[in-house]
Amino acid sequence: MTSTSFKQSIFNKRMLICIFTGFSSGMPLFVLYQLVPGWLRSEGVSLTEIGLFSLIGIPYVWKFIWSPLLDRYSLPVLGRRRSWMLATQVLLLCSIACFGYINPSTDIWTVAYLAAAVAFFSASQDIVLDAYRRELLPDNELGLGNSIHVQAYRLSGLVPGSLAFILADHISWQSVFIIVAAFMLLGILLTLAVKEISDEKLAPKTLEQAVVLPFKDFINREGLKSAGLILAFLFLYKLGDSMATALQTPFFIDMGFSKTEIGVVAKTASLIAMTVGLAVGGIVMIKLSINKALWLFGVVQIVSILGFAALAEIGHNTYALAFAMGFEYLGVGLGTAAFTAFIARATNPAFAATQFALFTALTALPRTFANATTGVIVEQIGWTNFYFLCTCLAVPGMLMLFKVAPWHDDKQTENSSTLESETNK
Repeated sequence: MTSTSFKQSIFNKRMLICIFTGFSSGMPLFVLYQLVPGWLRSEGVSLTEIGLFSLIGIPYVWKFIWSPLLDRYSLPVLGRRRSWMLATQVLLLCSIACFGYINPSTDIWTVAYLAAAVAFFSASQDIVLDAYRRELLPDNELGLGNSIHVQAYRLSGLVPGSLAFILADHISWQSVFIIVAAFMLLGILLTLAVKEISDEKLAPKTLEQAVVLPFKDFINREGLKSAGLILAFLFLYKLGDSMATALQTPFFIDMGFSKTEIGVVAKTASLIAMTVGLAVGGIVMIKLSINKALWLFGVVQIVSILGFAALAEIGHNTYALAFAMGFEYLGVGLGTAAFTAFIARATNPAFAATQFALFTALTALPRTFANATTGVIVEQIGWTNFYFLCTCLAVPGMLMLFKVAPWHDDKQTENSSTLESETNK
């Protein structure tokens, strides 16, 4: 690759859009998985109850059920993708702000209902943002574009996971949630600024086509056995680190760190690690294949989990906190970037919403159901053994790479040659 094409791959409008899609997509998730658990713990809610709050992520698992509706229909304005993007972002802005008006110690079920609503709006936003990004990026930019998207996705966690906790030491939780919700305006501005990309000619003509053709296309392209292996890999690859980060904020609080320490030390280290990860990950994803990135970043991802086990033994130490968080953000961020690029490569742009929703739903399964048990596990075996367990659970996903992404084979998923004829029937 020449230096000119290298610069063109990095410095273009499509990469800028990926920054905004990543930020808008990640913000609501980190509200649910970092800010809400930390808020509940500071209000005296038990670890077991907080762990069960992982079940509010069920919409992320089942989003492929209603994704055909978003593939088939559009709202009256802005087009098939942008209309749903705007609707979900406005709903997220309003619903996140509502958390501040609830007292979790006396009305925990209202918190649960509202969190479920935020998860539904967030999952719906992810459907259309993923589809828009798949239509936006040419195949040769999938690696870098998704790497940038993922790093921006994790960067957004600094708002609910850092800024919010710093503010919570000085202002009310009500004001904190309103300020955090206001960051969804970035996503709204993106939606209004970009152009619609989706080709209406490739859109499913009926709801039946929107439901059936995405699955038929995937199986026809991959074959039944290969498709099954890919789906198993999507479930296993992020299992270990998903569980490891499920109770991250309560873990820090149990280690004796103040909300300001969590906000300043942990998240500053995360920001530095993400900056390094974006530079390293972007270059690696351009220079190497997606398959090789899955191997390299997957190893770093597993090792990074052990940083939390070390912190559990060390206890209250700001340097150890900074190291554990920085290493985790670097390792897991890089692994997620390669993983997301693999998912994008496996999708057909014509059915991007439904196929992307199905694949990412499988990756959300461990975050939702396995994570619901994390509070119980920690209370039974302690934090250190819990992180050793998470490290072991990350290994099977790496072993699956021998089948789905061999080091020396970088198969580019191609669209089915029969797609257009099937769609136009």
